[in-house]
Amino acid sequence: MGIKINEIGSEKKIEKRVDILRDVIIFSESDEEILKLLADLLTDVFVEKDDTVFHKGDQLNAMYIIVEGKVKVHDGEHVFTQFGEKDFFGEYSLIDSSVRSATVTAIETTHLLRLNQEDFYKIIKDNIEVSKAVLKALIKRLRDNNILEEKLTQNNLKIERQRDELDKQKKELEELNATKDKFFTIIAHDLKNPFNTVIGLSELLIERYDTYDSNKIKEFIRQINKFSNNAYNLLEDLLKWAKSQTGRMEVKPEKVEVFELAIENMNLFQEKAEKKGVKINANIKMGLFAYVDRNMINTVLRNLISNSVKFTNSGDIINIEAESINEHIEIIVTDTGIGVPEENLKKIFKIDSHISTQGTADEVGTGLGLIISREFVEKNGGTINVKSKEGNGTQFMFTVPVYKEQII
Repeated sequence: MGIKINEIGSEKKIEKRVDILRDVIIFSESDEEILKLLADLLTDVFVEKDDTVFHKGDQLNAMYIIVEGKVKVHDGEHVFTQFGEKDFFGEYSLIDSSVRSATVTAIETTHLLRLNQEDFYKIIKDNIEVSKAVLKALIKRLRDNNILEEKLTQNNLKIERQRDELDKQKKELEELNATKDKFFTIIAHDLKNPFNTVIGLSELLIERYDTYDSNKIKEFIRQINKFSNNAYNLLEDLLKWAKSQTGRMEVKPEKVEVFELAIENMNLFQEKAEKKGVKINANIKMGLFAYVDRNMINTVLRNLISNSVKFTNSGDIINIEAESINEHIEIIVTDTGIGVPEENLKKIFKIDSHISTQGTADEVGTGLGLIISREFVEKNGGTINVKSKEGNGTQFMFTVPVYKEQII
């Protein structure tokens, strides 16, 4: 086992080595006599499998040519490259006495020819053409290595970007799964409660109908209607959100007048607002057109106005405004209601937070309206934000693409 060195032998061996040297690029332009001189100075080295030719940090001034076998160039477990028959390595050691930058180990039993720097100097001392040929070949090899290194660097950067993207996608997937698990747990709880109430009240009506007066029965029916509507609204919001997440909800943009959209949604809540003593204003100029999915943005406006009505008191005002900014239209819904606590502002659009607060008249929400609004705004190429201070009202702002003639 280990490395064995045999000194040079017969003339036949010299001829065989000359043939080998002709295939080594750094000696390929040397004449026959020079090759014979070099061949005479070569030393046979035999390395068993898994034995080391030299270690990183060693100062062995010699190059090696592989006659038979295979070696790997590595640093610990990281393998840079492998060399096989007629390959060579360590050629820079002929002109540079720096320590080895990597370890070379035999992958299988390997026969090497070693040329020492000292012997090489003897040849080039009296043969300047050898120096030129070797330097020329070394420069070419260095240039090729630089090109290869550049390609490897580009590939490594590409691999790093792909790895970063995979890590990002993995993290997003883990967060999404965790969020959905938590979300559906909350939904299951919130759905269960109203159904339990409806079932309980209906059972009481069935079992004791004859013992209740008409006012009591009417109250039961009112409660059943209230909790049934809450459960229905929750299911409807849940289905909208689920559909948007699975990609089955296709965005179908069209030319939509913002003023018309605002009036349409404002009228839906006018009666409810008047009952609470709340005034709704639409301060939007006509002729301002957006390029959006009408149903989606209707849902967004409906959710925002509904929220404002829910969290305002008698005497409060809700303003709906819009203005064109560059290639977008910003739509703003502002109220003078109770506002949002600071700790809830960062959670207001997040699924895993599930903030659901009772309104000023004990109105109940699903906690999904703003989450769905964010989804729909983003699907239409916009963004949504909120400003609020507890006790001083709330302002929701979202953007949508402006309509351009060339879009259609």
